[in-house]
Amino acid sequence: MTENHAGRERSYVVGQAVFAARPLPPALYLVATPIGNLSDITLRALETLAAADILACEDTRVTRVLLSRYGISRRMTAYHEHNAAQAGPKLVEAVLAGKSVALVSDAGTPLVSDPGYRLVEEVVAAGGAVVPIPGPSALLAALTASGLPSDTFLFAGFLPVKAGQRKTRLEELKAVPATLLFYESPRRLAEALAAMAGALGDRPAAICRELTKTFEEVRRGPLAALAGAYAQEDAPRGEIVVCVGPPLGRQETAEDVDALLLSLGAELGASKAAAEAARMTGGRKADLYRRLLELKGDGG
Repeated sequence: MTENHAGRERSYVVGQAVFAARPLPPALYLVATPIGNLSDITLRALETLAAADILACEDTRVTRVLLSRYGISRRMTAYHEHNAAQAGPKLVEAVLAGKSVALVSDAGTPLVSDPGYRLVEEVVAAGGAVVPIPGPSALLAALTASGLPSDTFLFAGFLPVKAGQRKTRLEELKAVPATLLFYESPRRLAEALAAMAGALGDRPAAICRELTKTFEEVRRGPLAALAGAYAQEDAPRGEIVVCVGPPLGRQETAEDVDALLLSLGAELGASKAAAEAARMTGGRKADLYRRLLELKGDGG
């Protein structure tokens, strides 16, 4: 194994195999880490975490669990929303001084709902290099599992906590011709879904919870029905992504209609799903019913 100037071994372990990590050119490396299942990490990400001169993370306790899993022993420095103003300039200075700096969030891809974009902005402004190390992303995992149109989508982050501000934000998003993706806290989920149904209309939606973890769950259906269901249950646990279909009045493609039928059909019977799809698209229930059976493989 090779060592750097401080004597730290540049290596990582996968299974029983130990791999040497090559030195990195000076840059800010944005390293995506697992959103739950620790196996969801790339070899390039592991090599970058092991080789970087400086590892900046949102919470050292969380990142230490990942490093321990892959035999990476090293010091870390904290970079989060509460210390970004103080820690950021030091990291920029390190890049400009010829160091490699790896940035990770607690889970997923850095810069998505965290202050990492400020650091990237500062490094770019100073003339430093920025290198993405792609990998897991909760919002993309949710989009692919939602059954909603994925050709155009908008990530809207967290909605405001206050009801008035939340309603204003949803009204701003109402006409966006895309699938909308939100992060939401478990205790506010029912309230947020009710607000979405009121402001956006009763669009098809999917609630994606604890993705890649043991209790992974995706619940699909119209917004109003989902809001009513969660209002009668205890607050769910875990990380949640809410996916909401595009405006109902847009001109749907055949692919959009198929996605809508499958989404509704996952929660409703074929007849009810076809009726709901007919109401939402203006199509004929009989045609939509036959198409849903074809998609499910029951048409023969």
